[in-house]
Amino acid sequence: MPVVVVANPKGGAGKSTTTLIAAMTLAEMGAEVTILDADPNHPILYWANGKQYPNLEILGDITEATVVRTIKAQAEKKQFVFVDLEGTASRMVSRAIMHADLVLVPLQASIVDAVQANRAVGLIQEEEETLSRQIPFRILLSRTNPIITTKIERSIFDAMTAANMPLMQTKLHERQAYKAIFAYQTTLSQLDPGKVSGLPEALNNAVQLADELINILQPAEAT
Repeated sequence: MPVVVVANPKGGAGKSTTTLIAAMTLAEMGAEVTILDADPNHPILYWANGKQYPNLEILGDITEATVVRTIKAQAEKKQFVFVDLEGTASRMVSRAIMHADLVLVPLQASIVDAVQANRAVGLIQEEEETLSRQIPFRILLSRTNPIITTKIERSIFDAMTAANMPLMQTKLHERQAYKAIFAYQTTLSQLDPGKVSGLPEALNNAVQLADELINILQPAEAT
């Protein structure tokens, strides 16, 4: 079943948030999902805090030696496998990318993030040369303003479009709810709307992201 690798050599680009939002939303839709928390800081393991969630399994202790076999084992039994990687270019990152059905490259609307996203694309292209096959990927703009598109965001979007970079149509907005799930160690649907502003909008944004991923990955699911 489809393997989604979330990668960007720059830390703080929104990899773990993207991974968790997409995976928990798909799980709440009824899909069987595994997250491999391969970030040395283990933000998603911290979020889970030992709790069990329906349809969602989180595995840590992923090493360079075990990442490939773990991806393969989980892909045989789960509908979706997400791999949250460390914010650096490493052999583990390369090995995970080689086994991806889709690589998501989150970036904030900043020139620094855009440069690092280009590095991530370079890593994907290197692995494509090694494998002699294409590795599908999408650039995902994260932490965007849900109301106003900034000039920097527009210029980055236009530059990547001009360079024929494949972009997710859905943007992951800057929402208090996305920070709150880590603070309260719970899912979006379990947050208290009385304590977290903009929760319905955050839930809708998460569903849009999950729906777009399903549409992109349908060919991989069918194989």
